[in-house]
Amino acid sequence: MNNEESHNRSDRNRKWTGFLSRLRFGLSTKLLLLTITFVMIAEILIFVPSVANFRLTWLEERLAAAQIATLAVDAASENIVPDRLREELLKNAQVHRVALKRANARRLVLQSGSTLEISGHYDIRDSDWVSQVWDALRVLLSEEGRLIRVVGQPGFGGGEFIEIVIAQDPLKAAMLQYGLNILLLSVVISFFTAALVYFTLNALLVRPITRITRSMVQFREDPENSSRVIVPSDRTDEIGVVERELAVMQKDLSETLQQKNHLAALGLAVSKINHDLRNMLANAQLISDRFGNIDDPTVQRFAPKLIASLDRAIRLCTDTLKFGQVKEAKPNRSTFNLLPLVEEIGESLELPRLGRIGWVVEMDENLQVSADRDQLYRVLTNLCRNSVQVLSAEFRESGEDEIRVSAERQGAVVNIEVVDTGPGIPERAKKHLFDAFRGVARKGGTGLGLAISEELIKLHGGELDLVDTDRGTRFRLTIPDPAVDLQAVRARKSA
Repeated sequence: MNNEESHNRSDRNRKWTGFLSRLRFGLSTKLLLLTITFVMIAEILIFVPSVANFRLTWLEERLAAAQIATLAVDAASENIVPDRLREELLKNAQVHRVALKRANARRLVLQSGSTLEISGHYDIRDSDWVSQVWDALRVLLSEEGRLIRVVGQPGFGGGEFIEIVIAQDPLKAAMLQYGLNILLLSVVISFFTAALVYFTLNALLVRPITRITRSMVQFREDPENSSRVIVPSDRTDEIGVVERELAVMQKDLSETLQQKNHLAALGLAVSKINHDLRNMLANAQLISDRFGNIDDPTVQRFAPKLIASLDRAIRLCTDTLKFGQVKEAKPNRSTFNLLPLVEEIGESLELPRLGRIGWVVEMDENLQVSADRDQLYRVLTNLCRNSVQVLSAEFRESGEDEIRVSAERQGAVVNIEVVDTGPGIPERAKKHLFDAFRGVARKGGTGLGLAISEELIKLHGGELDLVDTDRGTRFRLTIPDPAVDLQAVRARKSA
């Protein structure tokens, strides 16, 4: 039997624990309960002093009534009143005895005929609010049938003090009735105030936060769905700021995820094409190797460049799949003269183009740079090709357009600039200039060239920046030598 009771008790405990674990209060419920609790605490803090003040007022009324009764005695012949009148005065004043001290003499003015057994004493002349609250609690917690002596200050200079003896039960009953009235009023005020505070805060805070929370949950379920992006309200406070910032963040994240999917699809397509393309380039490389046996001077001149271009194309195809790894290959750095590389880029882009695009190279022929030659070739080719395409689209008969490549060494850092005289980059494209598929500066572009160029330069520990100009476009490449902290170099220069 004991085992069965223990099992039933354990089962009930498990059910109760499970109920509590499933019980979850929402923000609105918590706000309502906290509001009611705090308002009730405030009402309690008001209730206790109110009851204490009522007790003090009630006693002062008894003292005033007793003082009036003493005036009737003073008016009687030789201060002697009949027993019937004495009892009536005591009854009207609700006291059993009245004593008055005047002219340094204490005189018993009125007293009932019965013997009085006093159970408590209160002096309300100089009492503070703490003692008043404590005395009020003593009255409420005391037993029935007690007589108490109360000493107070008589009104209108009627003496040094007046002393009365009264029954405590009427005082206690009056305090309980007053306390009950105050309690009921406090409850009504508490719930009314709590309702106002609740509905106000619910409208200003809880519902907007709930809306934001719901939007975040829905967006998490399908972040690529742009319809799940929260629509900000017209509020100008912190809630409005949160809604607008959340909308921007969700929109950016949704666009980023869509771009990632496009990149994944692009990577899959490139991986399928890559194998066949490499085979084609390999066949072209085998055929181009035979050009070395031809004695034609023109063939001998262009054959090495063709073979180098095919080698570079094959390496690029080999490295294409590495794009899916979200990073380029680590640079294979070597020290070489920069001028031949730039001249090779000019020849590959057929620059200069007489009467259309000028080609200016400004750098010391002995200037050397420590970098991966193929990667730097790709970066400079991307920048120069972009300039060629822009200038070709903006062709002017005057032939004043040109592309200028300059470079100089400053200590352990090589600065390279690619400048053109085109229309410049639109403001809308500058914000995401180095983001793939976002920083599109011209119609038909993808933004991949600048994104890849910046990544390659960063792998060298350098920087690729767009320099503001009044006309055209100016890109600056900063390539430090190995084991050089570019930020530290700039900090030393600024100091």
